[in-house]
Amino acid sequence: MRRSPLLFLLAIPLCLACGRTDAPPASPDAARSGALPASGATSASVTSAVAGPAPVEPGARAEIGKPAPEFTLADLDGAPVKLSTFKGKTVVLEWFNPGCPFVRSSHTKGSLKDAAKRHVKAGVVWLAINSGAPGKQGHGAAASREGAKTFSMEHPVLLDETGAVGKAYGATNTPHVFVIDPKGVLAYRGAADNSPDGEGESPTDGKLVSYVDTTLEALAAGKTPSPAETRAYGCGVKYAK
Repeated sequence: MRRSPLLFLLAIPLCLACGRTDAPPASPDAARSGALPASGATSASVTSAVAGPAPVEPGARAEIGKPAPEFTLADLDGAPVKLSTFKGKTVVLEWFNPGCPFVRSSHTKGSLKDAAKRHVKAGVVWLAINSGAPGKQGHGAAASREGAKTFSMEHPVLLDETGAVGKAYGATNTPHVFVIDPKGVLAYRGAADNSPDGEGESPTDGKLVSYVDTTLEALAAGKTPSPAETRAYGCGVKYAK
């Protein structure tokens, strides 16, 4: 029997359709389980959703006399703490490592032994920051919680495991102290005092000077702290390599 040319032409699209090898779309269950990204999602968007927002703006750098970099870090209970929440108050940031001998000396014998309690009573906000990476000395919530208990610390300890905030501020040692004035401007950074043994027994000029105390006293009097920057002593911050 003779076939119609019209029927032959109509059959061509059907044959072409049968030859397609497109994979079926991923099921919603597969996407939720992580086996496959959801339809339309890219690897970058999936990574971003898992990693969450950066704790500090990329490229931020702390400088004396300029606004302190904004950051958000979790405390030991996992609650977020944002620096700008304390705008209008003087803020002390103390880089902290509970396993560091200089930190132990400063908090048991030296000038940090009761400094936070005294100044918090006067309205100052005091935040300790642990930038130790996983696997490093003093890292994590458990070690920080035990250290805070040992040193009778009542102020918050924040975790900076990526080291992003510490590097933005230029924190090199533990302890390393930064003071931010009520306008949010960095007014001081450096050592807690002039006794590099951390014990307060060997001041460099024969007389113990707490740079934290003198800075906070100057700010309370509406004056510019002097010195505004000193060299920190202590253990190196245990950043990730």
